[in-house]
Amino acid sequence: MVAHYHGQVWNAAELARALGSSEPTARHYLDILCGTYVVRRLQPWHTNLGKRELKAPKVYVRDSGLLHRLLGIDTRRELLTHPKLGASWEGFAQEQVLAITGQDDTHYWATQNGAELDLLLFRRGKAWGVEFKVGDSPQMTKSLHIALGDLGLERAWSVYPGTRRYRVHKEVEVLPLAEVGELAKFLGAGA
Repeated sequence: MVAHYHGQVWNAAELARALGSSEPTARHYLDILCGTYVVRRLQPWHTNLGKRELKAPKVYVRDSGLLHRLLGIDTRRELLTHPKLGASWEGFAQEQVLAITGQDDTHYWATQNGAELDLLLFRRGKAWGVEFKVGDSPQMTKSLHIALGDLGLERAWSVYPGTRRYRVHKEVEVLPLAEVGELAKFLGAGA
């Protein structure tokens, strides 16, 4: 069941209903999965911006091979046509970024109006943003514009599976996954 929530906001009540259990039991199961490093619980960042921000965590199955197995995805072709392709990429790339930048003081940010930032990191007293896009040529998004202004991001990146590095805004760069090691220059390795 958790695999179907991968990359989504956690809803213990919904999962409890599906399992025929109580909400405390569903939360306890999630705690166990997080404590054994099977699932990552990414907490939301909420400030007093005067916007309605999401306040429930997102969940990710940390091992993409396990995620694909749980979703019944056996081949690359099946993955490329699966509805969870974007969420799978987000979770996989997020794990790579966090392995380089460290996991402390990391969040996601989203408003009920649809603005969202996949990964918000606070390092050296500054806010940094990372988006994960599975497409061939990510562009600047409305969400990134909003996040830059509302969160005062120092800089942001859109990480994708391609090979070309390019700017889409003076403070936003599209970065191939193979080059995420470059983030250590800005964020500090293991910071």
